[in-house]
Amino acid sequence: MKNTLFRKNDIYLIGILLLISLLILGGVNLTKKSGAEVVVSIDGVEAYSFPIDEDLEFEITGYDGGTNLLIIENGYAYLKEASCPDKLCVHMGKINKEGQSLICLPNRVVVEIRGTGKTKSEDDYDTVVG
Repeated sequence: MKNTLFRKNDIYLIGILLLISLLILGGVNLTKKSGAEVVVSIDGVEAYSFPIDEDLEFEITGYDGGTNLLIIENGYAYLKEASCPDKLCVHMGKINKEGQSLICLPNRVVVEIRGTGKTKSEDDYDTVVG
């Protein structure tokens, strides 16, 4: 009798669990709403806010004089340049969904996407029964 690490059914189970995980992860990202504004915080303090639908190039001066170049174009925000040594924030890519963020730890800069700021009123209905 052969003693193997995985049996055939184990591989099927791992494949199914991996597929389910990917579907859940994809579903979460697809259901996120596009944000309305880009909010910049420096050292934990909200400093700037820009609409995401207006193209903009803005230099952020972060902690201890460090700089980040924020670009907003075509409904996306990203950091194009940074003075930090590792440049991880530049490689984080473009964001446009509510709750997404770009973080530059050395410069203590956080760029995040926020929604419209609207809250539900009493006139908004979730469901109608009856």
